[in-house]
Amino acid sequence: MRDPRLDKLANVLVNYSTSVKKGDLVTVSADAAAFPAVEAVFEAVLRAGGNPVWTPRSDRLLEIMLEHASDEQLRFFSPLEMHRVQTADVQIGFWVEQNPKHLGKFDPARVAAHQSARREFMKVFMNRAATGSLRWVGTIYPTHGNAQDAERSLTQFEDFVFRAGLLHLENPVAAWEQVRERQQRVCDYLQGKKLVHFTAPARDGHDGTDLRVDVSKGIWINCAGKENFPDGEVFAGPTGVEGHVNYTYPAVYQGREVEGVRLAFRGGRVVDASAKKNESFLINMLDQDAGARVLGEIAIGTNYSITEFMKNTLFDEKMGGTFHAAVGAGYPESGSSNESGLHWDMVCDLTRGGAISADGEVFHRDGRFLRDGWPG
Repeated sequence: MRDPRLDKLANVLVNYSTSVKKGDLVTVSADAAAFPAVEAVFEAVLRAGGNPVWTPRSDRLLEIMLEHASDEQLRFFSPLEMHRVQTADVQIGFWVEQNPKHLGKFDPARVAAHQSARREFMKVFMNRAATGSLRWVGTIYPTHGNAQDAERSLTQFEDFVFRAGLLHLENPVAAWEQVRERQQRVCDYLQGKKLVHFTAPARDGHDGTDLRVDVSKGIWINCAGKENFPDGEVFAGPTGVEGHVNYTYPAVYQGREVEGVRLAFRGGRVVDASAKKNESFLINMLDQDAGARVLGEIAIGTNYSITEFMKNTLFDEKMGGTFHAAVGAGYPESGSSNESGLHWDMVCDLTRGGAISADGEVFHRDGRFLRDGWPG
């Protein structure tokens, strides 16, 4: 018998996050380890009148590709996968990491080459999502690997995941609508502002953060469980960025933890990048294509029920008291036109002396919003 919380999750993903309707082609992407969740989503999609299709994923097959593929094969992207993203009405994805560090010892250049093959896929995906012709949501399926990274038992990690999604409440959808209402006040305030300035003091051996982001053409997006689940952020597409950021948390991507990341921006691009651990991986990811060194997203975390760094970007980027910025592809609906095979969110803590201002007005200090009725 599967965990009944998976049925509750499936109901939210199908009927709230993606609003599946009769006749929709719904692809459910997941590793076989998440099959109990796939079953629950299949049933929910069928009840909603949609047509579900399972798209299998496998970390082991990716490992085999990186071990044995030629350079040409690494850069091949399946036309079947492209057809899926071009034709599906809804995509529901479960991120399943039985070993989050399974790519840790592969050549970063080969990982980057394989990643760069996804550029056209990412372009189609983001453009369809921006127009609403593709509705999507991604969530995590808890594994022992995730639990180990978070220094929890699997049961403890599962409880954390489901509570972060407000699934312990009688009516999770109503709760997420309340989250949306609070976050919308932040979006309404920021919309029309020209410059958002992020600062954090020097500490732990780095020189702090001083980042000025041009958001004059950005559209602030309210993230309340429609595309990521659980959720809790507001974000926009930057037009330009100047300054530097020192990320206080490890930047986790493709199973690698890159610690002590420092990025310096000039003219909207990363002109200098360094890290205390896995620096070569960072540089290879940034050099994979022309758009990888451009900032594609700037965001503020608003989920104050996430209080600890979990080494899992889905949760860490939503943590209240942080901001995050993604190098690489941007979301067209947010005002970004940047294209890349990369989209890498990196998280910076603001709780110890940090501040965010918009056009010179400080609205967020020491990790907290300064106005009533806003998140927190």
